Amino acid sequence: MKQAQPPVWPIYKRLLAYTARYRWFLAAAVTGMVVEAIAGYGFIRLMDPLVNRGFVNPEPRMAVLLPLAIVGLFITRSLATFVSDYGMARTGRSVVRDLREQVLAKYLRLPSSHFDAESTPVMVSRLNFDTEQVTQASADALKTLVADGLTIIAMVVLMLQMSVKVTLALVIIAPFIGVIVSYVGKRYRRISGGIQDGMGKMAQSAEQSLGAQQDVKVHGAQALETARYAALANRILGLNMKVETTRAMASGVIQFLAAFALAAIVWVATREALQGRLNAGQFMTLMTSMMAIIPSLRRITSVQTQISRGVAAAERLFGILDAPEERDTGQVSIGRARGELVFDRVSLRYPGHERMVLSDISFTARPGTVTAIVGRSGSGKTSLVRLVPRFYQPTSGLITLDGVPLDDYRLADLRRQIALVGQKVMLFDDSIGTNIAYGAEADPARLRAAAEAANAWEFIERFPAQMDSSIGENGALLSGGQRQRLAIARAILRDAPLLILDEATAALDNESERLVQNALQKLMPDRTTLVIAHRLSTIEHADQVLVLDHGKLVEQGTHDELLARQGVYAHLHGMQFREAE
Repeated sequence: MKQAQPPVWPIYKRLLAYTARYRWFLAAAVTGMVVEAIAGYGFIRLMDPLVNRGFVNPEPRMAVLLPLAIVGLFITRSLATFVSDYGMARTGRSVVRDLREQVLAKYLRLPSSHFDAESTPVMVSRLNFDTEQVTQASADALKTLVADGLTIIAMVVLMLQMSVKVTLALVIIAPFIGVIVSYVGKRYRRISGGIQDGMGKMAQSAEQSLGAQQDVKVHGAQALETARYAALANRILGLNMKVETTRAMASGVIQFLAAFALAAIVWVATREALQGRLNAGQFMTLMTSMMAIIPSLRRITSVQTQISRGVAAAERLFGILDAPEERDTGQVSIGRARGELVFDRVSLRYPGHERMVLSDISFTARPGTVTAIVGRSGSGKTSLVRLVPRFYQPTSGLITLDGVPLDDYRLADLRRQIALVGQKVMLFDDSIGTNIAYGAEADPARLRAAAEAANAWEFIERFPAQMDSSIGENGALLSGGQRQRLAIARAILRDAPLLILDEATAALDNESERLVQNALQKLMPDRTTLVIAHRLSTIEHADQVLVLDHGKLVEQGTHDELLARQGVYAHLHGMQFREAE
């Protein structure tokens, strides 16, 4: 069964509410459209004197007055068109800007589990493509509805002034047009939702192919990736052609109905003229009015495409804006924590998964100590440290910082206590100084001190602009070791009491690892440090080592104690030693 679509009007009403901030631009635009409609009415109203007093019974002064009136009306209409176009464009683009800002801000407040379920390219597609569709519904379509609606009203009023009986012939087609518009709107909206989903998947496919272009080339999979992308593109093509076919058929049917109404008007008008109730000027006014109504009717029918796409896009965007955010119900404020971190029988299961990722984990990490976390791949090491900044909530158990449950702290306060250096460093396409100071204010002296402490200044000073040098997308102009040292400099500048190192040296060569390890030694003192270690040789001096296996804490002790036990840790250490040999 097809899922029932929510009513259109509540969504469209909520979308239009975004225009309230720009009501003066909107008011100017509507005023311009009213003037346009009045000018159009005035021009066609001139048909009567133009025919009767300019040709049938010519009057000399009409040769001057009528051209001046026409020029005046068109100047007025041109100015009104500019005001209405500018006002609607400013309103529509401003609404799109506001929505983009709100959606991005909302994404950054969503729990980490949302990012596990929705890919980044799909989210970017919503920000770029869906918001663009909203412009058409909030500005372009609205302008067409109002401007053409006012034109139709003005023309109908003018026709009624000329002949009520002739105008009634137009009323015959109105119910048929209403049925067509309703059907077309529902079909457009259903198809538009599929198009917008498809655009996100197409963006995801392209980003994966381009991001892994070296792997694609090595495996000779260019044809496979092109075919995958082509299948998605062909689906979008098919849906777009359904939209265009529906629009063309609806427009054609409405033009046929309008032609039928025009024929009826001609027939009734001819009979009225024979009976002396309609002169040539009035007949010309009626015909011109009807000819002005036909394109307006066609545009109003076609605008259903824009409205339906805009409403479908708005529905998706509002779905994001209405999604539940990260839980932040804590009331405890904290300036700087001492750093005593306690896990008490903590378990974790990710949403939508049956298997426990962590089971019954208990340990204490005290200030000024280093707690190393080791284990095979998939044993739950990263999941464990993700719980500290509350990226995920434990399924059961309790985590406390200085004796206070993590949930009781304000989320922003808690995260200010944490510095995180991971294996995959996230840098931004900006200057070196901006990346080190990310999220903080720092003067040049503090930036340089942090860079020197992280052993980063030795390569920074070789750049022509030093701290102001650009590093490219995600630090593309830097080596892996240089990126890691910038991340450490950022952590040094942050000066947080809790330090999390997630395999910070796993992918580095020996020289880079030595420099990074030296920088870490300067960062660790007087902090509570959690280290996820890939190379066990780097944690020999840790105060305690936690050994995880299949999400359980199977061993705990110092490096020497665990080697003496000849258990899991000793086995892992022996394997690495043999690999090194």
